[in-house]
Amino acid sequence: MFITPAYAQAAGAGGIGAFGQFLPLILIFAIMYFLLIRPQQKKLKEHKAMVEALRRGDQVITQGGIIGKVSKVKEDGELEVEIAEGVKVRVVRSTIATVLSKTEPAAASK
Repeated sequence: MFITPAYAQAAGAGGIGAFGQFLPLILIFAIMYFLLIRPQQKKLKEHKAMVEALRRGDQVITQGGIIGKVSKVKEDGELEVEIAEGVKVRVVRSTIATVLSKTEPAAASK
């Protein structure tokens, strides 16, 4: 009685559609991808390249904060790091946080 026919007709008619309802979710996901996911993947890729390039003689810092010099590179994902004279520890490659100084590769003989 108090509702006019114009309001009743407008309630079911028109709208922005199903795509319009999901547009904010799509935009939020796109923003999250470019601000969080993509930079994290780039950082992970750079860390993997750094760890794979480790050689004997490189001075490194582990994620635990131990500074040492790589004395042996093993094939099974481990390094032998000398943290003091005569003190060597085995470290998993992926726990290397940064490389302080790299050794120069040996000159190729001609």
